[in-house]
Order: sequence, then structure tokens, then C-alpha cells
Amino acid sequence: MKQLFRGGIHPDDRKALSRGGAPVPMPAPSRVVIPMSQHIGAPCSPLVKVGDAVKLGQKIGDGEGVCSPVHAPVSGTVTAVEQMTVPGGRQCVCVAIENDGKDTPDPSIKPRTTHKGMSAAELADIVREAGICGMGGAAYPTNSKILSTAGKTETLLINACECEPYITSDDTVMCTWPEKVILGARIVADVIGAKHTVIAVEDNKPEAVEALRSKLGGNEDIEVRVLPTRYPQGAKKQLILAVTGREVAPGARTGALFNVTTIYSICRAVYEGLPLTEKVVTVTGEGANEPKNVIVRIGTPLEELLKFAGGMKEETCKVVCGGPMMGTAQGDLSVPVVKGTNAVLCLTDPAPAAENPTCIRCGKCIKACPMGLQPLQLYRYVNAGMKDELERFNLEDCMECGCCSYVCPGRLPLVETFKAGKKLLKEGKRK
Repeated sequence: MKQLFRGGIHPDDRKALSRGGAPVPMPAPSRVVIPMSQHIGAPCSPLVKVGDAVKLGQKIGDGEGVCSPVHAPVSGTVTAVEQMTVPGGRQCVCVAIENDGKDTPDPSIKPRTTHKGMSAAELADIVREAGICGMGGAAYPTNSKILSTAGKTETLLINACECEPYITSDDTVMCTWPEKVILGARIVADVIGAKHTVIAVEDNKPEAVEALRSKLGGNEDIEVRVLPTRYPQGAKKQLILAVTGREVAPGARTGALFNVTTIYSICRAVYEGLPLTEKVVTVTGEGANEPKNVIVRIGTPLEELLKFAGGMKEETCKVVCGGPMMGTAQGDLSVPVVKGTNAVLCLTDPAPAAENPTCIRCGKCIKACPMGLQPLQLYRYVNAGMKDELERFNLEDCMECGCCSYVCPGRLPLVETFKAGKKLLKEGKRK
């Protein structure tokens, strides 16, 4: 196995905490909160008002342009349509639903028996109406990607690397429903006209590799490609380079690249008629009493998900949505699970803060950067407010993976500084 992308790191993956066994279904909570913006693009506008009765799977929000509709994850009554706090601490319009406990399905849920003969436009419409967006972190509406890649690519690439430490939700999906992952891959490949499909999996997931290969039925249309474990293997540009040897230019599209759980969700939307109302979420970390993977309704408060998973230990110092490298710390556990939530991480060992962060010019950050940037120089230019130099040294190519911060012996707040630098550049362009 050849490692092609530059830089990267080898953090302890700590996936054994939550790995193993089928995901545990969590009963739907008594109240759910559905944000109208869970994706990249235009936010949805609510299609319901307070007092309306809704059914499971009913579309309750939609919008124009690049937008991903949202659906009721339970049947019940709308109790609020207002600004609420969502993961990350931002505010957006949300719809709150009181669960009636019946899970009465919406009549729009209609299974299909085949995808043969389906056009790209037809699949894109099904995927859009199901509210599916990228579940590997980007949350870009998947229907747009289907339309933009149809007839323009020979290879469909499915990202099953799941390179962030702790997280095992994608791994669990592959081990539990490998036949749906394979079928979802064939649906997309058939419709966009891809002749070859590669499912890229890191070598720390042998059970998933075996499960997927067991469902191929001797066919060679899909290759399960095993890659060496290295963070951030699952980043789109690094994955494309590792699998194809092709470098993606800054600003260029990455083509037919889909997250494995997105592919699984496409299969369910096509053959079961199901919109995206639930997902597998990893609850883990040294502060979690019972680390596990949970099938949870979108809109479930984080505090209820944590309680279902056995609660947190007293020594828990931080709760993070996502992984330790790129996740977001949560100060409010009443916020809901959203489409992009793949893990809830309970940490007990806070990173020691440096009293006087100092660069010792060791160059480790430069060696670790998978984008080939110079974090040391960028850090200085941000602090000096040198916008021209930030552009010249390609700050906007930084994907905030955290490799530089991870290896820095001086404990400089590199990623936080680069985020501030990007904001500085954006504000400058608005003027």
C-alpha cells in the first residue's frame, strides 16, 4: 500500500472504545427540534406553522437554489417555529415538534423496486426530496453533485476512510448494512455513467472491508481499496490523490466523490422511499459511560442522546460534536442532532494551555501540513494583519484539519488563528 499525499499525522485512533456490534436504536424523544439550515447553501423556509399536525417523513422545510429540504423525524404537533441555538452556537430558524408517539408515516414514503433506467435528473430529484446532503462533514446537497458529475466521470469514488480519531459511525454502517452500501454505490454509478467504483477504506477497518467484499457477489464493478491509516486520509483532495494519483487544483471540483453513509442513505431513499430523518451517531470518549453507536432521530437533543448512551462521567470536561481534530465544542447540550452530526465526543483530559505559546522554528508544522502550506509564516501574517501575504501564501487552501496544531511543541493556536485570518480576508473582499 502506497501513501501518496504529503504530510499528515498518526494520532491514536481510539476507535476500539465504540467499535463492535450493531448500532442501538434510540426511542424517539418527546420533543424534537429541526433546524432549517443543516447544509451548505440557502436555508430552508418553514412549510408548517404552530399547531399543525405533521407525519413522520413529511417535508417541513424547503428553499430555492442549492438547498436540502428537511423532514419531520416523528409524527406529532408543531409547537414552535422560531430562532433557536444549533450546534456550534449559532442561531437559526427551527421547527419544534411534540412527538405523539405514533410514528404515523407520511404518504409520500413510497418504496421502489428498481433503479434501472433511472436518469440522473430522476435520481437527483429523489435525493433532493429525501433531504440528503454530504454526511462526511461538508453537508453539500447531494442532488447537485449527482447532476454535476453525470456523464462526466469514469470513476465513482466513495469515501469510507473515517480518519478522525474516535468516530466509528461510517464503520458501523458498513459492517451492519454492507448490502445497502453496495447497492447504493451501484445506483449512483449506473445513473452517472461511471464505469468503475472504488470504495476507499483505511486498513484499521478490516471488518468493514470483509463485509463489503462479501456482498460483491464476484462482480468486479466495485473495488474495495484498502489504504494505510493516516490522518487526514479522508480529506477529499488527499483521498483523490491517494486513490488516483491526481492532484486537485485549488478551487477545482473534486468530481464524483461521495461519503459512504451518504451512499447508504441514497439506497434507502430509492428503494425504501425514506427521507433523511435518522442517522448513526457515535457516542464515545473517555468521559462516556457506555460508548456505542446509536441510531438516533435528527432533532434529538444532545443531552438526551448522551443520557440514552449511559451518560457522562463526572470528570468530563468537554463535549464535542464531531472528532477531536475538526469537531466543535458544545457549550449547550440542548442543541439538536443534525444531518452532519456523526459523533458526540466526551473528553476528560483537557489539552494543557501554554502560558506563553512560542514558536521554536522546528518546522514540524510545515512537515505535517497535508496541503503543503507554511503554517509558521501564515501564523505571523495573520497576527500582523498582512492580507496580501495571506493570499500569496494560500491561507484559503487551509482545510483546518489540525495537523499543525497537533504537532506544535510550542502549543501555538494555529488553527484558531487561521480561522481568524480567513475571516479577515473575507471581510476585506466585502469592502
